[in-house]
Amino acid sequence: QVQLVESGGGLVQPGHSLQLSCVASGFTLDGYVVGWFRQAPGKEREGISAISSGSSITVYADPVKGRFTISRDYVKNMVYLQMNNLQLEYTGVYFCEHAKMASVSRPQAMDFMTNRRASYWGQGTQVTVSP
Repeated sequence: QVQLVESGGGLVQPGHSLQLSCVASGFTLDGYVVGWFRQAPGKEREGISAISSGSSITVYADPVKGRFTISRDYVKNMVYLQMNNLQLEYTGVYFCEHAKMASVSRPQAMDFMTNRRASYWGQGTQVTVSP
């Protein structure tokens, strides 16, 4: 079952930017917290950012603070990740994932970003940063 589809990845040079998109299929993301996760080569999947529903509380992993921006468009039923000043270490497959959490607090969003282990992950979108 595929509920979220990621897109927007590609090959970029260091210092360049990409915007990733995540669209929900068959349901609305209203009431869901949504996060972005990255699996770098040879590493476990890790949380990058998350955004709540309604209040739009955003959280970020320390290395990407001030560099990445997560946002959502309720009309388009999409979530985005703007990635600026990309570096080699950000190469990997990026996934979006969601959880039904209404009125999520900042600690809850952080917990979702840090500890989310979904039973199903989509195909993700490949981001390759290379000179």
